[in-house]
Amino acid sequence: MITIAQIGVGYWGPNLLRNLVASRRCKVAAVADLSPERRDYVKGLYPAISVTDDAEQIIQDSKIDAVVISTPVATHFGLATKAIDADKHVLVEKPLARSVKEAEQIEELAAAKARIAMVGHTFLFNAAVRYVKNLIDTGELGEIRYIYSQRLNLGRIRSDVNALWNFAPHDISIIQYWLGDPEPLSVIRRGVAYIQNDIEDVVFLNILYPKNIMANIHVSWLDPTRIRSMTVVGSKKMVVYDDAAENKIAIYDKGIDRMAVLGQNMDYDNQHFQTFSYRSGDVLLPKINFVEPLKVEIDHFLDCIENGTPCLTGTDHAKKVIQILSSNGHPTP
Repeated sequence: MITIAQIGVGYWGPNLLRNLVASRRCKVAAVADLSPERRDYVKGLYPAISVTDDAEQIIQDSKIDAVVISTPVATHFGLATKAIDADKHVLVEKPLARSVKEAEQIEELAAAKARIAMVGHTFLFNAAVRYVKNLIDTGELGEIRYIYSQRLNLGRIRSDVNALWNFAPHDISIIQYWLGDPEPLSVIRRGVAYIQNDIEDVVFLNILYPKNIMANIHVSWLDPTRIRSMTVVGSKKMVVYDDAAENKIAIYDKGIDRMAVLGQNMDYDNQHFQTFSYRSGDVLLPKINFVEPLKVEIDHFLDCIENGTPCLTGTDHAKKVIQILSSNGHPTP
């Protein structure tokens, strides 16, 4: 059985810890957090788990095989590299690091130490996201034309990262996963800071991929409604993935087909002119067998450690997400 420790039990940490404790494939030995209140929270719920305010104590404990890091973004690189250097596998909350260079250093160290370095892009373990991936891969949607997403909310303003780095890693990782992790041709970002200086509250991100596939991402923590929606428009069908809806997937048999017609028309120089056929068919709401994505994510992390399973959200995927987050005009080399 794999012995695991967790560093950080703030906003998202309790969900990770709950799933780690519930797993029969690992044992949670210790938790580190700087906050006395958070340590008391862990002791109250899980008295068998050792708590400490010293992350270094966990990192240097030879009995611990793997570390889950759920701390502010600025600490990810330092904690991850120390843990890997101490021969531990790491699962780091998104994003993996603050720059492509930091992600590359984590990747190189993990390869040298033969350790797993995985980032918590949880939505890639979501059954609805995987359902859309299958629709794209099997060609049911036809050629993908464009994707747009909205991840909006009112509140939970952060001061350590802007809205783009807080929300968009989810959307970028999903789009990259759906399209097969391609290299973007260009990335254009526009954001504005309204509440705090130099921390953008609202950001629009436009990504152009090969084959003229365009993706547009809108993130904000100043919006009146909570929206978690992504739309994929294909040449045959279209699909909406709404994480906040009861029916998370809606497939629309709609589209516009271009047709060449031979005949008399007003353009006497060209007898072949274009006309368009509009399709509006059924709307399918497929049943999704939902399993908590965090459970699937942790099982995958353990599979990577125990069985050598290729890591779905390893450093290569994480680097591409960070590259897009950091880009404006063209991806960072």
